[in-house]
Amino acid sequence: MKEIKIESTLYVFENLGELPNDVFKLMEKAVAARKKAYAPYSNFNVGAAILLDNGEVVLGSNQENASYPSGLCAERTAIYYAGSQFPNAKIVRMAITAGSKNNKTSKPIPPCGACRQAIAEYEIKQHTPIEIYFMGETGAIAKSNSLANLLPLGFDKNVL
Repeated sequence: MKEIKIESTLYVFENLGELPNDVFKLMEKAVAARKKAYAPYSNFNVGAAILLDNGEVVLGSNQENASYPSGLCAERTAIYYAGSQFPNAKIVRMAITAGSKNNKTSKPIPPCGACRQAIAEYEIKQHTPIEIYFMGETGAIAKSNSLANLLPLGFDKNVL
């Protein structure tokens, strides 16, 4: 038996003011999308903004349903829309913000596992990494240079 050590590198900005201007503007759009979330069951609103290589910005917010599995996260709402409307565009970066009506969210909140898998599909499809910035409502913002940092043992088409 041998041991395999897996490490990930994230970069942390202490607040929105430390972000590069273009990323700050993308995160502002994610915040606006978060405010449009439909989350009456979890009270946990998420917004995502995706910058494509053609300059388009695609937004998404979580959309819940009384039949819980039928809802969809903000990241997947945005990424599937981008894939359907701009099938040849590459995703350059994503900005994600999450907030709870029950608790203050001041730590970076990463994408859930299902969203990581969906993002991985597009990163593999386009053969280039996707920068991912994520935060709570306030506070620090984490940056991953690639989805592979967040899902190091990903499942993809190569195993099918």
